[in-house]
Amino acid sequence: MPSDLKLAFAHPEARAVATGPDRPHDRISLRDHIVEVEIGAYQPERGTTQRVCFNVVVEVRPHAADLGDDVDRILSYDRITEAIAAELSAERLNLLETLAERIAERILTEPLALRCFVRIEKLDRGPGALGVEIVRSAPSEPRLAEELDAPRPLVVFLSNEAIASDNLTGWIDQVAACAPAILCVGPADRPAPRSAAPLAQRRIDLLATEQNGWVLAGRDPRCVVVETRTELDWAMRHGQLTVWAPPKMVLDAVAPPAAGPRDAAALCLWFAQVMHAREILFIGATAPEGATGIDLDQTTLP
Repeated sequence: MPSDLKLAFAHPEARAVATGPDRPHDRISLRDHIVEVEIGAYQPERGTTQRVCFNVVVEVRPHAADLGDDVDRILSYDRITEAIAAELSAERLNLLETLAERIAERILTEPLALRCFVRIEKLDRGPGALGVEIVRSAPSEPRLAEELDAPRPLVVFLSNEAIASDNLTGWIDQVAACAPAILCVGPADRPAPRSAAPLAQRRIDLLATEQNGWVLAGRDPRCVVVETRTELDWAMRHGQLTVWAPPKMVLDAVAPPAAGPRDAAALCLWFAQVMHAREILFIGATAPEGATGIDLDQTTLP
């Protein structure tokens, strides 16, 4: 029977035959990802970069038949490229074996990851590609991804008066300089539609907050409205300023906020706790206990 490593990069039909009669696991893959990096134990490899090619296949846990086209319910491809980038930036390494181990370990912190196949090849060290291949399985008690280097954002709440203020651009300039950062808003001052059904009203009020986020985005193009945890994590890792749209995260939360959807300050505080924010600031609004408020006549963040 072909080895698991060979099957990891073989056609899915070959893997299906080799793993029958059991149902094969779903996989996501990154192929021929080439990075210029300084790596190697030999003297000619020091002080210079060389091309290194990464191929990674991750077997994932079975998911529900209906994903609802929801990015938060799958293992994102970005997790693979981010794992590679994080390990390459951590320190200079001598061995491809060490790099492969660390990349696999990082990927396997993802709850959906079952097994990880990593192939790394140096493209400039000989007439062909020189490399290593490993396969690793998720431990029974894996470390959580947050225990590695999950971004801890600055969360900033902007009142409606702050959104309309002439100082808005200056505040956003300073927030953007404190990346990673996420902006939060509340609903607009005008009344939202009313429904007799509490659950329907909850959705209406959450959507009113999202709509106000788009108002903020219209005032400054750097403000990108985002609704999923996956998109928020990606934006933070890439230095992109975002505005949190709350409906999805609030409605999908295992431990939803105790505050009502129109209690914007309390909802923002709940979000900051979920995101493990390093700090939370309120501009133009009363700050709940444990948060920092900024008067509207101030134009400099502390």
